[in-house]
Amino acid sequence: MVTDPISDLIIRLKNGSDAKKPLVSVPYSKFAENIAHALKKAGYIESVEKKGKDLVKTLEIGMLYVPGSGARIHGVDRISKSSRRVYQKAEDIRTYRSGFGNTIYSTSKGVLTDMEAKRTKVGGEVLFKIW
Repeated sequence: MVTDPISDLIIRLKNGSDAKKPLVSVPYSKFAENIAHALKKAGYIESVEKKGKDLVKTLEIGMLYVPGSGARIHGVDRISKSSRRVYQKAEDIRTYRSGFGNTIYSTSKGVLTDMEAKRTKVGGEVLFKIW
């Protein structure tokens, strides 16, 4: 049993990217699906598909690779953990790695990247950083 499903999701994506896997399978949850769709919109993954029935559901995530330079995901950093939650106001949101990385937020309007959260003027829990 996984105690932190968000950490499990992002580490599986990082490891799959490092191993040049075309697909990564993660346990399904609605929150994991929302995170995957936010990452797809930000350009880190190629596809998200729910597989399975009833009790055994998984998310099949298609990895995105850039020709010549390799993997699109180079690193991840979990910010808000189960032992310490980190929140940020909309006016305190800054770009990460001069725009070459993204911070993912859980907001009242769903899971958003840093630029989407700043554009909609909504803050929330800082989930993780990805580059």
